[in-house]
Amino acid sequence: MLIGSPEGHAAIRVIERLRASGFRALLVGGCVRDLLLGTPPQDFDVATDARPDAVLSIFPGSKAVGAHFGVVLVGDTEVATFRSDNAYRDGRRPESVQFLSEPEADARRRDFTINALMLDPLSGEVYDYVGGRRDLDSRTLRAIGDPLERFREDHLRMLRAVRFAARLGFTLHPQTFEAIRAERSSIRLIAAERVRDELVRILTEGGARTGFELLDQTGLLELILPEVAAMKGVAQPPEYHPEGDVWTHTLMLLEQLHHPTPTLALGALLHDVGKPPTFRIADRIRFDGHAETGAAIAAAIMTRFRFAHHEIEEVRELVAQHMKFKDVRQMRDATLKRFLRLPAFDQHLELHRIDCQASHGNLENYAFIGKKLAEYSREVLEPAPLLRGGDLIELGYAPGPLFGEILRAVEDAQLEGALQTREEALAFVRSRWLQGTVGEHGEDQNSHDGQDAGRSHEL
Repeated sequence: MLIGSPEGHAAIRVIERLRASGFRALLVGGCVRDLLLGTPPQDFDVATDARPDAVLSIFPGSKAVGAHFGVVLVGDTEVATFRSDNAYRDGRRPESVQFLSEPEADARRRDFTINALMLDPLSGEVYDYVGGRRDLDSRTLRAIGDPLERFREDHLRMLRAVRFAARLGFTLHPQTFEAIRAERSSIRLIAAERVRDELVRILTEGGARTGFELLDQTGLLELILPEVAAMKGVAQPPEYHPEGDVWTHTLMLLEQLHHPTPTLALGALLHDVGKPPTFRIADRIRFDGHAETGAAIAAAIMTRFRFAHHEIEEVRELVAQHMKFKDVRQMRDATLKRFLRLPAFDQHLELHRIDCQASHGNLENYAFIGKKLAEYSREVLEPAPLLRGGDLIELGYAPGPLFGEILRAVEDAQLEGALQTREEALAFVRSRWLQGTVGEHGEDQNSHDGQDAGRSHEL
């Protein structure tokens, strides 16, 4: 069994030093599972009979990140003392633990059989006290012991079960599945941040579609994301969405995600969240203003889960802008260039691609945008301004709302190729907005005429 990463070699060095000091030490948990599956582990954890104070002594400079639970961070390697857990009373962590000298009880207090395997990396011997190898072979995700007890100890394990099953392509063991359904209401007791982190992992680690199907089947979805559960059964016009209802369409987008950024994944999940509340039947099924409605709902969901402000804004924009792609070939140059220079436009474009792939399959607008992006340099999309506010003041205009209108019109003309120099821009302004005198309160006495002239002129 090969451990080729620097993190793996660092963990082995930790094990060697612990053993040299007379202690027992093994790799444990997800890294062993992944090694046995032939997948490179993301991190390496070590379990040992050394108490935290001994680990801190052997590795000066290490950090006691959870000494009460026997956890010490040695570099990037988490080292935990063999332990058993006493009663859980908050649905998250045990009130106290008991340190042990043998690994079996430590394995039995963990969540799932495939996460309780231990490995001696020097001899290659695997220690399996709970049937983890059997479940790896049958591709089964099974809680250790009584699944109800495991989920009552830590309610978040229900979401972890969904995440592991989805990412690994495993089947939830029937008793584990039924225990989640029976205990699902307790997910409401979990802090929003912890639920958020698991949802992001489900969306980004692989198997997002399967993950959300499992959330739905276990009854967790309607409890944590009722706005997404509301997509089920909401019909769409078949000429644009032959795939079926909004839920089916959304699942098909999730199926196309391959380790995306969290914001792109959330944009895919929530891009049509405005359809259920805007559904109506007229000449055909319509969802008037669903992008704008959906952007507000998406922002509210992400605020509820305490995402960072910049993430909320990115997803809000992905949802708000996703319908504009249908109009790109009819847009004026200025409008198109402003669209193409949206922040994180690559995510907007990828959302459009998978949105098309999950519905009508027409990628003509996607190809059109690709050609335009190859044609336009950043300087063409976002040229240096020909005029600024100070130039308008020199021309005799008073600062105020008219400034923005004039400067935007100048930029429109610049983006259209009608203006190329500062002199041309000055002449453009003089010819279209009347110069007024500044009154005693700083108001342009002819501002209304100027605004009307500006509004009536179309470039």
